[in-house]
Amino acid sequence: MISGAFTRRADELAAKGEAFVAATVVRVERPTSVRPGNVALIREDGTIEGFVGGVCAQHSVRLYSLRAIEQGEPVLLRIIPDGAPLDEQESFAGHEVNDQEGAVTVHNPCLSGGSIEVFLEPFLPAPRVLVAGESPIAVALARLGPELGLEVVTTLDDAGAKLVPDRNDLALIVAAHGRDEVQALRAGLEAGIEYVGLVASRKRGAAVIEELREDGVPEELLAAIDSPAGLDIGAKSPAEVALSILAQVITVRRRGDSSSAAEPASGATPESPAALVAVDPICGMSVVAGAGTPSCEHDGTTYYFCCEGCLRTFESRHASAAG
Repeated sequence: MISGAFTRRADELAAKGEAFVAATVVRVERPTSVRPGNVALIREDGTIEGFVGGVCAQHSVRLYSLRAIEQGEPVLLRIIPDGAPLDEQESFAGHEVNDQEGAVTVHNPCLSGGSIEVFLEPFLPAPRVLVAGESPIAVALARLGPELGLEVVTTLDDAGAKLVPDRNDLALIVAAHGRDEVQALRAGLEAGIEYVGLVASRKRGAAVIEELREDGVPEELLAAIDSPAGLDIGAKSPAEVALSILAQVITVRRRGDSSSAAEPASGATPESPAALVAVDPICGMSVVAGAGTPSCEHDGTTYYFCCEGCLRTFESRHASAAG
């Protein structure tokens, strides 16, 4: 069961805007050192806070937790002993895996004989949308955005009195009716925000863009401005205009979700998260190639291991070969 301490820690990470996974052991077949109800939090950097199995099982939990964060979907992870039968087997970086809708089963060559089932539930921060202006449309955006899972920060709030765009922000919408529009747009464009929208008529929007051009803003940045902001749905009222803009923001958000999942990082397989995946050369276990994973360098190549035992075996073999 999730204790009060874990709940407080999860709330703390969420308040910081950090993505994490809550991993809960839901079923075991002994012998295992873990029990149903054991819980851990897995952070974006792969850090595990809590206990959901031995060191080798933790590698699978870490790997698929990062995948859950990347894809934004929960998954039931089944970790079974090496040699246990799998249906529809396929190879995943030297590690047998059966991937089904909402569940994945992996062979763990280091397990002592038991099986573990762990439910991995990702908690992701709401994408931040900046709204510059105090117009009725800005008010409508602030009201509707949270209903769509967006964190809307506006100049109507004390916290957003001085909006500072960040490249991690999903969108900047300028709905200021001529007040400080150029400065706000330029800041958003230079920060690299994916969607920058200007609420204005076509004529006034063109004039604002021309002013930015004369101010030295490059053409490739100017081309990113959506003006008039939003999808053309024939909107008239402030709420309708806000709805059309948020629909465009959602289109951009989901397009980004699809593109990030479509291209795995170099060295990763189609089944792996964006984090680089390595294969333990001793036991064949798939592990995250990163800080906290035992590793060594040999002949200019960095090798990663599931545990210190495999690392020592690797070093011993190569020391013997060198001798």
